[in-house]
Amino acid sequence: YMQPVQNLRLGSRSSASAYQLVVQGLDTGLTDTWAQKLNDAMAADHTNFTDVTSDLQNNALQATLVVDRDKAAQLGIDTDTLRSALYGGFGTDQVSTIFGSADSYEVITELDPKIEWSPERMLAIQMRTASGSLVPLGAFARVDRTAGALTVNQLGQLPAVTISYNLPQGVALGDSTARINALKEQIGMPTAISTSFAGTAKTFQDSLANQGLLVGGAILTIYIVLGILYESFIHPLTILTGLPSAVLGAVVALRFAGMDLSVIAVIGILMLIGIVKKNGIMMVDVALELRREGMSATESIHKACLMRFRPIMMTTLAALMGTFPIALGTGASAELRQPLGVAVVGGLLASQALTLFVTPVIYVYMENFSGWLVGLWSKRKGEPAPVENVDQLSLFKPREDMLPEPQRAAAE
Repeated sequence: YMQPVQNLRLGSRSSASAYQLVVQGLDTGLTDTWAQKLNDAMAADHTNFTDVTSDLQNNALQATLVVDRDKAAQLGIDTDTLRSALYGGFGTDQVSTIFGSADSYEVITELDPKIEWSPERMLAIQMRTASGSLVPLGAFARVDRTAGALTVNQLGQLPAVTISYNLPQGVALGDSTARINALKEQIGMPTAISTSFAGTAKTFQDSLANQGLLVGGAILTIYIVLGILYESFIHPLTILTGLPSAVLGAVVALRFAGMDLSVIAVIGILMLIGIVKKNGIMMVDVALELRREGMSATESIHKACLMRFRPIMMTTLAALMGTFPIALGTGASAELRQPLGVAVVGGLLASQALTLFVTPVIYVYMENFSGWLVGLWSKRKGEPAPVENVDQLSLFKPREDMLPEPQRAAAE
């Protein structure tokens, strides 16, 4: 089948189609049987698979020499005599060595290579009996014609059959892998036969296994950095509240564009994690400064939104203008980068529309929760709870007016 030529090919197994599924087992015959059944089941499913083929070639014509041991024993021909005679005619039996002045040459006996061999001509080969007479090979042997394997493929020292397939228009690779698992259960494949993906399909499967860990690690890293920056456990959560809306916008944009959540799209979501949090940083940073000046949580976040509205819009529009050409998918090899642009554009639009409303509300609730924890901690210590006038205590940042005079002077 025709395939697009790629500069970089994933996987070492060559096949006629783009995606590979390897069927393995200890028994070669059982492996070939169930590989053929799975191949037929995939070929019959035209909705999820196309161009289904395999490298199983077990219908080649082969000739087998069957020896009648009883007749050979009556003629006085043992197994070693038969083996030596056939090996001397068709093998590489070295009978002598010719030594020259500068080199040595091995003398190997063989039958005339110009002879066109056939099963009938092979049965006419003369064999020497124990009495010294010559008898034809056909006197105690016959040639059986059967179907056998043309090639023997192995993977990891086990016999393997590679089934390759392509995907119809609009079918995702993840859907095809799930359908293969369903077909294995449908045909009743035994546990002695194992399957594994190879090439592009294996790379896709490995990437899916690490996507959640990758996204979680990125969020945890950003949380730790923000926690060190603000010396707080609560304010980083407030800043990261814009991520769900960004991810939702990216997924919806990919859905409307008819694209899959591929590895490139996940890279776009990872970019969103770094881009979207700057909106929360701008608002929370100003709100904390205003809180130190004596404003309440509601007043400080409201003023911070008004003060930072223009910078937030400018940075978001700059990011949109930079990724919008990628989302349009123009230029050579644009299909690879287009999911990244669509994910970033959709995530920025959704987060921009929701962050300005959601983050201030969460900030107020988080500050109230912080004040409640301060009061609870004071009660456990047996100290009077601090009375809040306009300023509200933060759980993790001490008030400057509560510091001793030398420390306050040093801080100023």
